[in-house]
Amino acid sequence: MIVSTTNEIAGYRVVRHLGLVRGITVRSRSVVGNFFGGIQTIFGGKLSVYVNLAEATRQEAFEHMCEHASDAGANAIIGMRYDANEIMDGVTEVLAYGTAVVVERA
Repeated sequence: MIVSTTNEIAGYRVVRHLGLVRGITVRSRSVVGNFFGGIQTIFGGKLSVYVNLAEATRQEAFEHMCEHASDAGANAIIGMRYDANEIMDGVTEVLAYGTAVVVERA
């Protein structure tokens, strides 16, 4: 699956638009994660516990979006974006979305 944040992919042309595709996941921080994150804030710097959670969450949403596009018959996604919202304290929704398309080499 080719994924681009732009509306074009260099060297390819869009031959069919299949519509919006999305991948969504909702994650929460664990008590253990919050504990270690709290300890890391004391010393400052990169909060690896939260960085790892954010990366895993975005990756999961991205994979769901790619599956959705593949199921629709796409071989590419253009205009890909992420969005995130806190549903409640410590619970975050991450959405990956874009336009599913069929492309071929130009």
